[in-house]
Amino acid sequence: MRIAPYGAWPSPIAATDLTSTVVGLDRGVVDGNRVLWTEAHPEQGGRVSLWASDAGGEPFELAPDHNVRNAINEYGGGAWAAAQGWVVYSTAPSGELYVRGPRGGRRLLAPGGDRRYGCLVLLPRRRLVLAVREDHTGDDVTQCLVSLDLDTMNPDGGTVLATGADFYASPALRADGMLAWVEWQLPAMPWDATRLMVAPLDGTAAPVQVAGGPGESAVFPTWAPDGSLVYLSDAAGHGNFHRWDGELARRLHRHAWDFCEPMWAPDPPPYTILADGRIGCSWLEDGLARLGLLVPGGPAGDWLLEPIETGAVSCTLTGTGARVVARLGYAERPAELHVLDLVRGDDRMLRRTAARVLPDSLVSRAQPLSWDSTDGPVHAWYYPPTNRDFYAPAGELPPVQVWSHGGPTGFSDPSFDLRTQFWTTRGIGILDVNYSGSSGYGRAYRDRLHHAWGVADVRDCVDGVRTLVDAGFADPERLSIRGGSAGGYTTLAALTSTDVFAAGISLYGIGDLEALTTDTHKFESGYNEWLIAPWPEGSETYRERSPIHHLDRLACPMLILQGRLDKVVPPSQAEAMAAAVRAKGLPVELVWFDDEGHGFRRAESIIATARAALAFLGRVHGFVPAPPV
Repeated sequence: MRIAPYGAWPSPIAATDLTSTVVGLDRGVVDGNRVLWTEAHPEQGGRVSLWASDAGGEPFELAPDHNVRNAINEYGGGAWAAAQGWVVYSTAPSGELYVRGPRGGRRLLAPGGDRRYGCLVLLPRRRLVLAVREDHTGDDVTQCLVSLDLDTMNPDGGTVLATGADFYASPALRADGMLAWVEWQLPAMPWDATRLMVAPLDGTAAPVQVAGGPGESAVFPTWAPDGSLVYLSDAAGHGNFHRWDGELARRLHRHAWDFCEPMWAPDPPPYTILADGRIGCSWLEDGLARLGLLVPGGPAGDWLLEPIETGAVSCTLTGTGARVVARLGYAERPAELHVLDLVRGDDRMLRRTAARVLPDSLVSRAQPLSWDSTDGPVHAWYYPPTNRDFYAPAGELPPVQVWSHGGPTGFSDPSFDLRTQFWTTRGIGILDVNYSGSSGYGRAYRDRLHHAWGVADVRDCVDGVRTLVDAGFADPERLSIRGGSAGGYTTLAALTSTDVFAAGISLYGIGDLEALTTDTHKFESGYNEWLIAPWPEGSETYRERSPIHHLDRLACPMLILQGRLDKVVPPSQAEAMAAAVRAKGLPVELVWFDDEGHGFRRAESIIATARAALAFLGRVHGFVPAPPV
């Protein structure tokens, strides 16, 4: 081993490795003998490709000239579906819907343009596709639930099945024609309050509300083999399974764990119902994902969990029976997509998110860290500097980056990620904070952020890194904070309300809450009223918590990265923030990405971001990265 300062350790992970050997793996589905899944490729400009494998054969791409994405709610979701050999998908940026038959070949199913389609459900026997249609044809963005004819081009956008709510998601049809769906109204987000509705597909009876309402998020409905409706609800504080038998709804089990994430993307249900009624599912237990079966037979009629060991620390699954596709994340190696048979125990690995597998002696594994706040315990994952070939000079403490995730209703899991190891192998620690308001720890934990955004999240990030400093794991003079989107706001708020950090990195972050409230997309147009205060009555609170109005408190350099095509956080936010910092005479670097929106998907953007951030922290913290950047 050799001696080198923290931050200056040579790393086997180059910035180019973050894209050249990496694919983004999303959900998949088993359709007969075929498995289908999507991959996001940074080296192809972030294009999402749809793949299939027949009976374990070689994978092949189903739409090699299309980007299988949509922009419903601006974030997208449910952009493709498969059933009985048929595939339907949305392509970006046109928004057109295409259908591919069992014998190959494809044709246009619906034009795009001012109409976007998501939450797709294929029903070949009925010759229908169910979808949420988002219309941008007028001054106001509207959504409705529609059915599309599988055998025509649907120039009129399909037959409207439900309308009147601000948002729709998760259409599910029973064999006898009973339709279930989720809807909600502004200013609520889908994890705040939804309504779970049912009605006959033919419209012969008025819709009936099964569950949901103020203070309850009822989501992801699925019809069980016995005709009952299974769904997830947090009415008792955690996202647990419930069942509606046509008259009454009841909770199936009582676990203080969440069995689903907040519905940012209206994708298919994150569970599967077996032919005998058992439920294959995953859940978060103390921040770690578990996989198993929920089965009847417990005391007082409660269902019981039978865990299935996978060795994974994160898990998402989708399916329609015993065979599921699961994305499994591990502490020590890249995440993998698996085909699992929950009855027979078969397990076949399809793909890895990264071809690069590091030796154990180079891998920094997440260490759980918790501390107390005025709201209760707060949780984070700490990744210490790790490199088998180097150690720091005696007495030197490492620089540490605090990462504040997006959402802010997001969740950081402890799975292996090359983006984390890029820093830890160089001798820089990472503290990934699940601050108050994060998902994964129940509704009460998430509700801590009610009217407290910019206060509770900042407090938790500051207290977390102070906990590391007090334990002797971090250099108090070389602390930085980094975040994207909502995490970018937390970053900027921390820099303008505390003196803990020596540097800040904001990716498409929010500097002016008032401007965001009056210039954002419909999906989140009421979100700030929950996070901050009613608008416009609480305008003073918005101003008080906007970092751009408190630059007199800023005393450190800043790196700002922004996409010019961002529809969620307008580019004007980054421009105004950089100009204000520059006017104060502080070092600021603003990097524009002309072809990026909200979140960077292109390889050149991801590489440039990593290089800029490393060079920036090297200048601020006084180390020379190896090799020089």
